[in-house]
Amino acid sequence: MIIKQISSLQNPLIKNVVLLQEKAKERRNQNLTVVEGIKEISLAIEAQCKVSHLFFCPQNLEKEALDRILDKLNDTVELIEVSKNVFEKIAYRESGFTPMLALVEPRKWTLESLKLSKNPLLLVLEAVEKPGNLGAILRTADAAGIEAVLVCDPQTDLWNPNVIRSSMGCIFSVPTVVCTSEQAQNYLKTKEIQSVATYLETENWYYETDFRKPTAIVMGTEATGLSAKWLDFCNQKIKIPMAGKIDSLNVSTATAIVVFEAKRQRLAKYLEK
Repeated sequence: MIIKQISSLQNPLIKNVVLLQEKAKERRNQNLTVVEGIKEISLAIEAQCKVSHLFFCPQNLEKEALDRILDKLNDTVELIEVSKNVFEKIAYRESGFTPMLALVEPRKWTLESLKLSKNPLLLVLEAVEKPGNLGAILRTADAAGIEAVLVCDPQTDLWNPNVIRSSMGCIFSVPTVVCTSEQAQNYLKTKEIQSVATYLETENWYYETDFRKPTAIVMGTEATGLSAKWLDFCNQKIKIPMAGKIDSLNVSTATAIVVFEAKRQRLAKYLEK
């Protein structure tokens, strides 16, 4: 394992990390993203993503934590010890987190590479805009055991560091495919997976819907909801009861409510056997 020490903010490698933090174009061109934190880096490694560089600051870093990560890496990784001011420059998070950061080649899932069960539960997101919302939804998907997330026509970079941070690394644990709406719809048709859309104007409550068969839960943006092409495509439309002054929830909250109702039904079906 190659070991270096860097204490200069002007080091070209450090400048490149900052570029990768800030520029989606650089992440695409270099096929790299920045992953910060022990749990997040561990999930990336478990997902068989290639780690090219591992940066760490000895200050406030337990040797055992570093050793746990090093045990999972191969000898081609560049291990780089940086000073506190350098780490603060390249880190996305504020102080207080484990001072460890990696450059990672993300795994690119495709619809063809997905391996679904006989009764899958999927999530479809149309034109997601906010990295924080996408990250929160991926955490929900991981917790609920969603088999795949299809991100259609996204308005944000899937590998934005804020997506990785807000998902707590679940971007690596949940197969996540970027595709067009048309590709996703053709996939669902071919696989005979029913699609259920959240829609304010329907009379159908989400808890009255049967999620026990192969299902894709389709969510739109907070601002405009789902487009007509998805509302026309989906087999069913559902809504969540709203008893207050507003008529909608944050999309990540709404997703969690519907997803765990689906999981409740499926668990009840299993327990009835």
